[in-house]
Amino acid sequence: MDYNILQQKIVKIKESISPFIHETPLDYSYTFSQMIGSNIYLKMENLQKTGSFKVRGAFSKLMSLSSSEKEKGVIAVSAGNHAQGVAYASSVLGIKSIVVMPETAPISKYLATKGYGANVILYGKYLHESMQKAQEIIRDTGSILIHPYDDINVILGQGTLGVELYNQSPDYVVVPIGGGGLISGISIALKTKYKNTKIIGVQSYASSSLKISKDLGRLTEVEPSFSIADGILVKSPSKTTFEIINDLVDDIVLVDDDEISNAIVLLLERNKTLVEGAGAASLAALISGKIKIPYGKKVIPILSGGNIDLSLMTQIVDKMLYKTKRIVKIRVIVPDKPGYLNKVLTYITQIRGNIIDVIHDRISSDVPPGYTKIYVMFEISNIEMLSSFLYGLSKEGIEAKIID
Repeated sequence: MDYNILQQKIVKIKESISPFIHETPLDYSYTFSQMIGSNIYLKMENLQKTGSFKVRGAFSKLMSLSSSEKEKGVIAVSAGNHAQGVAYASSVLGIKSIVVMPETAPISKYLATKGYGANVILYGKYLHESMQKAQEIIRDTGSILIHPYDDINVILGQGTLGVELYNQSPDYVVVPIGGGGLISGISIALKTKYKNTKIIGVQSYASSSLKISKDLGRLTEVEPSFSIADGILVKSPSKTTFEIINDLVDDIVLVDDDEISNAIVLLLERNKTLVEGAGAASLAALISGKIKIPYGKKVIPILSGGNIDLSLMTQIVDKMLYKTKRIVKIRVIVPDKPGYLNKVLTYITQIRGNIIDVIHDRISSDVPPGYTKIYVMFEISNIEMLSSFLYGLSKEGIEAKIID
């Protein structure tokens, strides 16, 4: 590939799609800079129209179609961000769109895609089944398939994000990877101008196809398992994205769901920013130390999307608060008489704990007759106060166990 020619095309595409997309902010984070030991600038693509970078590639591809192709309409297969990007771009450009989503797609993403004007068809449990349905529709209608990453026009459209970093001279750019369209486009845009800039990709352990492909030097399929980073769970990259990544990307690292969850919660709490699992993978790799960066370098993690299901967000927040002992659950077995629960709650109050839930269990096999097992869940602002809490209960003859 002639990457210089492709870079020039990206610049032209940026000009043509600019009226329809946001140039998303680049936000310096003091918190994450101190935490990581580098100058961290968050590229806030979660604030893009439709909530992710996908709309860039959608506009790029749709605007490249001929009049006759536009007349036939377009079709996409996606459970999330690509669906919304194609639906929105098609609506803006006046092109009829069909989006086939698996029946298991989150209702929030189904409603958003429908709200952007697409004819949404729910079919199959998995994306490959949805794709089979799309192929039937293509045979019947002649609709043009808009692939999420195996299309050079889509890749170049995603690369417009890299153009927005041209005045930054970054030392490192960290990019989440699913099928590889985003990192391929960004790499073309940046490596042709800043040859010393390191481009680092991040995948989930649940879907490491590009990491393994790059390490082996050949395209390799890996069946994804479950991850909260559903936006980057891809069985195999395309030949096109693999070639670009093999040429231009410096390294690919893997993160797990706990590391991603930690990044999501820290972004929400410290940066007041809502980011989905796939979008937080880049920062997760930095916080967890998976990417070793010399002190003081300028680093830009791409927060690629913010379309997280709110019920999942609630679970993630609760889990991380529990894991970091900001929410604590204790178990005591005490005589089933008045006053014992009050003693436990009094000591929680003394350490300024905020009680969330209380559960009694009198029938389990480990509870002696005349006793009750009590579970108490409460918030605590200072984990160091737990020791004085446990000591106070022990003086009352009550043994409390913290439930991990």
